[in-house]
Amino acid sequence: MAKSSKTFSCAACGASFNKWSGRCDGCGEWNTIQEEKGISAGPPSKSLGARRGSSLELTDLATEEAPPPRSHSGIAELDRVLGGGLVPASAILVGGDPGIGKSTLLLQAAAHFAKNGIKTIYVSGEEASAQVRMRAQRLGLADAPVKLAAETNLRDILTTLDAERPQLAIIDSIQTMWADNVESAPGSVSQVRAASHELTAFAKRTGTSVILVGHVTKEGQIAGPRVVEHMVDTVLYFEGERGHQFRILRSVKNRFGPADEIGVFEMTGRGLSEVTNPSALFLSERGQPAAGSVVFAGIEGTRPVLVELQALVAPSPHSQARRTVVGWDSGRLAMILAVLEARCGIPFAGLDVYLNVAGGMKISEPAADLAVAAALLSAREDVALPAETVVFGEISLSGALRPASQTENRLKEAQKLGFTSAIAPSGGKAVGTSGITLNTMSDLTGFVGEIFGAG
Repeated sequence: MAKSSKTFSCAACGASFNKWSGRCDGCGEWNTIQEEKGISAGPPSKSLGARRGSSLELTDLATEEAPPPRSHSGIAELDRVLGGGLVPASAILVGGDPGIGKSTLLLQAAAHFAKNGIKTIYVSGEEASAQVRMRAQRLGLADAPVKLAAETNLRDILTTLDAERPQLAIIDSIQTMWADNVESAPGSVSQVRAASHELTAFAKRTGTSVILVGHVTKEGQIAGPRVVEHMVDTVLYFEGERGHQFRILRSVKNRFGPADEIGVFEMTGRGLSEVTNPSALFLSERGQPAAGSVVFAGIEGTRPVLVELQALVAPSPHSQARRTVVGWDSGRLAMILAVLEARCGIPFAGLDVYLNVAGGMKISEPAADLAVAAALLSAREDVALPAETVVFGEISLSGALRPASQTENRLKEAQKLGFTSAIAPSGGKAVGTSGITLNTMSDLTGFVGEIFGAG
């Protein structure tokens, strides 16, 4: 008889061990290691010979299949991020900071789907049904035919979903779900992994689309094991600052559409309203030209977006100067400062540097390098760039400027919003943008010398 292998895992961090111990070596927690039943360790030949599997149907790469059917929510920005609508049997994970508006967005989406004839069930594990109904009344959605439940027991939820067979099920949130076959507290790694697996398997088995709400950690990652993000088909992040009314729904993984697509919403007293022209919204509060203010023409997914970069450079009263960044990568800021000093001879030692992306937007595109450098130089030299100019381009460590992708789309968006000139690296393709003056540069030294009269 084959012996069963025993494995042990930590309920807090998910680390695996060959034997039990009182303290986890991975996270340092006590009494969190539990036994998991392993797979039979018998001889492979005997186990495979005991039961034959079925033959797989093989196809070639040229096989054409019809695209999956999609259901539209009526919220254009949400449909854009999903890749064109909701796909049946898909599992979607939505993460975001507490209070950012995840439950509000999904309740609005549930109401729109239900009004379009899609049977929808909303299960809340964090709020009572009365609280969800109060939010629906505040949003003017009380008449939507959404089925509502407040429960955290995973077995009861799956039994109800299996009996009702909805087309869409929303679970808010996955950290509150409790599986009675896992011996750990709700929200632990084991519970989140088990609940996500069961709900994803239910979606694939029955054809129900499942949307899971997930909390995020201090680092901005969805709490729980990373395997949850691999289980689901789509991972969305709901971003934004509480002090701003703008919210960004960003797709970081999508098996049925493009990744890095964004949807822009505005938080109002009646819930979240979609923004059809985010560039105009992000630049609406921009006043007269000021030192340190530069407009960057970026690309988010398939849509061009213009945002304002703000920089402030001031003498530091401390022995070590500060580098504060909001909405951009602090490591990339350090690289730009080093290139400016090493290649252009412009030091920032003894100067505090502050960089902010206006409107609560977060930028990860390398094409923002040149706009950041322009904002830093503008703030340092106290020289304002012309208000009708946009800047974009990537900076290499050698000081050379690399062309950005989709130059034509960036320039068309800038032209549509009234900008008349652009500064970009040479070599980019810009066809059909005769209405905007394109000033191309080959390296950072030439850019500094021509724009700021130094170098």
